[in-house]
Amino acid sequence: MTDQRQLLQEMNDRSREVFRRVVEAYLTTGAPVGSRSLTRDFSEKVSAATIRNVMQDLEYLGLLGSPHVSAGRVPTQQGLRIFVDGLLEIDPVTASDREMLDATRSTNERDLTTMLDRVGNALSSITRGASLVLAPKHEAAIKHIEFVSLSADRALVVLVFSDGHVENRVFTPQPGLTPSAMREAANFLNAFANGLTLSELRQRIRKEITSRRQEIDALAGDLVERGLALWENEGEPHERLIVRGRANLLEQTDGDSLSRIRELFEDLERKRDIAEFLELTERGEGVRIFIGSENKLFSLTGSTLVVSPYMNADRKIIGAVGVIGPTRLNYGRIVPIVDYTAQLVGRMLGDMGSE
Repeated sequence: MTDQRQLLQEMNDRSREVFRRVVEAYLTTGAPVGSRSLTRDFSEKVSAATIRNVMQDLEYLGLLGSPHVSAGRVPTQQGLRIFVDGLLEIDPVTASDREMLDATRSTNERDLTTMLDRVGNALSSITRGASLVLAPKHEAAIKHIEFVSLSADRALVVLVFSDGHVENRVFTPQPGLTPSAMREAANFLNAFANGLTLSELRQRIRKEITSRRQEIDALAGDLVERGLALWENEGEPHERLIVRGRANLLEQTDGDSLSRIRELFEDLERKRDIAEFLELTERGEGVRIFIGSENKLFSLTGSTLVVSPYMNADRKIIGAVGVIGPTRLNYGRIVPIVDYTAQLVGRMLGDMGSE
């Protein structure tokens, strides 16, 4: 990072302006930028040949690249990184964007998942990217658990907590699972779930299933284990990643990258490497930008992740919100929107906690 900042400082005014204009034009159009287009409104009168020489110097430094021999230049990943760190101008959140995000706030909302779903949908709609919302772990004691069959291949688990919080989660049950097996599983859980948090319940159920396997039929036992995997995700220190607006990202991607984008979302749904998504936000407050291979979760797609943690009333980081988009994101607009959304979620959690 220090070397990159030094590189920017060592550029003369002309090189810095050429670099900034190439990046800004690329972020706007997504197309390579030629020397002739830059001479039209350059701050000083220079020839296209002079601009071309400067662009060649910037290419030698690794800040610009040529996708084709006769084409203009585009910023490299290193170039985008330097631009974001040293030349990016942040725009204020517009009144319309702020209004759309604020509309997700409900004074009587008690269901955290529903609230975060609304935030994710709004963030995706505003940014035209795919939004990510990492939900916090709910550690209140459990009051009641119920399983509800929705169809042959879909079922719902309803979790009621002692603080009034309710979570409804859909999952895929084992084929042939009967309503009676679901009731048996619910009775099995409710017999000792009261007063335990989800983490404590997970540990308790594992012991109970081992010692009382013969007391519950195989299908109900499988349901319990599937429920556990849904609630606590063994091996992961957190619980749920909400992804919204994936179609937005696919629309902005060329055909060659579609299969890699789909692979990204398959990984997200399997929740691989999601621990890193939260961990990367815990290294400090504020928005962070990960371009291409800077974040291994998205390195396959060449995408950018703009992410910010959100905090509870005790200023403890408990989750994160973010946007995935192509590397030619409108960073000046997206960064403040993600920042505002993270602060909004923190205020929403404060409202829910004070009721």
